[in-house]
Amino acid sequence: MKLATFTHNGRTRIGRAEGEVLIDLSTSSDLPTEMSALLAAGDEAMATAAQTSGDKIPLSEVELMAPVLRPPKILAIGLNYKDHIEETGLHTPEFPMFFNKQSTSANGPYAPWHMPKVSDKLDYEGELGFIIGKRCRHVPKERALEVIAGFCVCNDGSVRDWQMRAQTFTLGKSFDTHCPYGPFLVTPDEVGDPHNLDLKTWVNGELRQDSNTKHLVFDCFEQIETLTQAFTLEPGDLILSGTPSGVGIGFDPKRFLKVGDKVRIEIQNLGYIENEVIAEP
Repeated sequence: MKLATFTHNGRTRIGRAEGEVLIDLSTSSDLPTEMSALLAAGDEAMATAAQTSGDKIPLSEVELMAPVLRPPKILAIGLNYKDHIEETGLHTPEFPMFFNKQSTSANGPYAPWHMPKVSDKLDYEGELGFIIGKRCRHVPKERALEVIAGFCVCNDGSVRDWQMRAQTFTLGKSFDTHCPYGPFLVTPDEVGDPHNLDLKTWVNGELRQDSNTKHLVFDCFEQIETLTQAFTLEPGDLILSGTPSGVGIGFDPKRFLKVGDKVRIEIQNLGYIENEVIAEP
């Protein structure tokens, strides 16, 4: 099942994508109209969402939004692809390097994202993301798939000078609009093995990143195990699993983004996101 948050005729709600149409789930009185609430309602509500009928709206007539408009938490991990570690010249971490992005960085799959007024060191990071579906703590990696509602395509937007000048990554990773993701929440049954998905990133049509999630150092299930040893994960939390080689800072000379650049990220079985850089308004 592919679930989406969308806006149509001035109203935002959730739907189920089938081919080139969306089934408007707001027509069912048994379902919430917001994604986090749907996930929190549990397996029965998800089963209803998979089966219920509703108004059919062409995808071409809607604006797809971030699947969870304001994730309770956005968590990400650094240095988690072998090829990315090689391009940085750093050592492979012995323990996952987690950091957070502020929830206000969440952005739609096709919405513009901002070139900051305070920096020209804007970079892209194509990443596999996953959305938590169950409130959970102390989840062993063998059961981690049980708490994942679905997977999505993410861009871990990074303002490199702000990332490096502070003691943590939070500032450089949390600028408004710098976490475009979507286009759908794709449930695990439609994804297959999340650790064998092709990932590609283009900038203005030029292929910059070309890898596969099999190269993750700490896979999605190991990440959940580690995170839930420290704190509770909740329905709607978004976790970004790391980026492969080919980011702008990895080139010599460095290839940071400019206003007008378009970044397209595609992951096998999940679709793509594409976002144009605009000047911060």
